Amino acid sequence: MTENIAAATGSGPTAAPADESLVTARATELSASLTALTARIDAACRAAGRTSAEVRLLPVTKFFPASDIEILYGLGRREFGESREQEASGKVAQLRHLSQVRWEFIGRLQRNKAKHVARWADTVYSVDSDRLATALDAGTEAALEAGERHSPLRVLLQVSLDDDPERGGVRGATLLALADQVAASASLQLAGLMAIPPVDADPDAAFAELERVHASLLRTHPEATELSAGMSGDLEAAIRHGSTCVRVGTALMGARPITSA
Repeated sequence: MTENIAAATGSGPTAAPADESLVTARATELSASLTALTARIDAACRAAGRTSAEVRLLPVTKFFPASDIEILYGLGRREFGESREQEASGKVAQLRHLSQVRWEFIGRLQRNKAKHVARWADTVYSVDSDRLATALDAGTEAALEAGERHSPLRVLLQVSLDDDPERGGVRGATLLALADQVAASASLQLAGLMAIPPVDADPDAAFAELERVHASLLRTHPEATELSAGMSGDLEAAIRHGSTCVRVGTALMGARPITSA
């Protein structure tokens, strides 16, 4: 494991010099957190009568330096979640030497940033409007034609669990129409749904509702199997209600650094 971390953190042509003791300490910290988090997910899966293979972990690395991603790559992680386009694009450029990385854009995305994200993202979350879907479609088509990517962009639609427009998300007929739009695109792939529970909501109740919405969608779009729900504080409840991907930042990465990469 130590050799893998060293290779990941020192092999890139753009890797910045770092104090070896600090890198080692951070690697030890992340390794311990990853072990504990994996055990927690495994336990939640067992309690829910599911296998660990049914739930993937997406490390949320926004605000953390590229060096942390290199360490996690050395620990076997390949998928990373980012939510700020400028920060993410910088990390993508810096870490091109990590050939198996898959980037997932998990934040709310402005339409004018869609063409940039479509160049490097494997998946975009939080899609909740026909205009954003159209912008992603156009951006992905352009990236495919330019040879900047070689496969359709996976899209997760955001479900609103509280009908608050400030938090984003759609539901009902609007959700089904948006799913139809994405599924009809040659440049986009309808991967599934995601949601964030309302503040102070009962996670079990919120995720139970999301599970019902997902089951309904699957009747018309059986390919939309991804259900991304659950974060550091509520992943057990999400797994009980069918989550296939938990997005974890704090429980893995620790508190946000004062300065971000």
